[in-house]
Amino acid sequence: MRFARINNKLIEAEHGLKGLCPGCSQPVFAKCGEQRIWHWAHRNNRICDNWWEPETEWHRSWKNNYPADWQEVFLPDEQTGEKHIADIRTPHNLVIEFQHSHINPIERTIREKFYQNIVWVVDGSRLKRDYPRFRKGILKSKRTKKQGFYFVDFPDEVFPTNWLNSSMPVIFDFRGISATEQDDIIRNTLWCLLPQRVENLTVVVGIGRESFIEITHNKAQLFQEKEQEKPQRKQPPTMNIMRREPQYIYEHGRWKRRQRF
Repeated sequence: MRFARINNKLIEAEHGLKGLCPGCSQPVFAKCGEQRIWHWAHRNNRICDNWWEPETEWHRSWKNNYPADWQEVFLPDEQTGEKHIADIRTPHNLVIEFQHSHINPIERTIREKFYQNIVWVVDGSRLKRDYPRFRKGILKSKRTKKQGFYFVDFPDEVFPTNWLNSSMPVIFDFRGISATEQDDIIRNTLWCLLPQRVENLTVVVGIGRESFIEITHNKAQLFQEKEQEKPQRKQPPTMNIMRREPQYIYEHGRWKRRQRF
């Protein structure tokens, strides 16, 4: 964990500090070694969230784009009492999970059902083969009429298979934390695998990093669905009704037949 509570304040790990876990309120101590990023740990290697994975510099670099009180938010299930730590939870109830290690599709599905409104950000730089495979696939993809949107015919040849059936948007970060050549536009772009399919084609969207951060700061969803235009109700056809003139008129106190001309 990045934060522990000391005197009811969220504090980052430093040599010699002790605090309380924000989720379970049990004692934690600062681990400040040279091999892993500084963090807080429970005694006896206890973990209060079995979904939690050891953090890397990649995790921290992403979290630094968001306020501290949006980070590591403990979210309970009101019915079961189950608690899990969201990497980021915005005031708009959007959860962002930064996933570095491999995740089983079954566990991924369970997390998506728990968080409900979630965007995954996956470290695409973890395995060396992932970026060359993606680059080859995206260059063969079909452009759509909408800027930045592409159709992919064979997604299993472009993305890791454990993410293909996600019910939520999955962002792939192929740059990681390493410096890359500025002219490598594909590597420097974030690529979103959408859960929706269009005529059995996979939809992939390229997003700039700054745009992604701005959107997730200000909106509840990464992509807002456009409101469908309501079909206009058809008006019944108008009919020109020919009104007949009356045959009799009232004149000088008595009725008489109208004369035709």
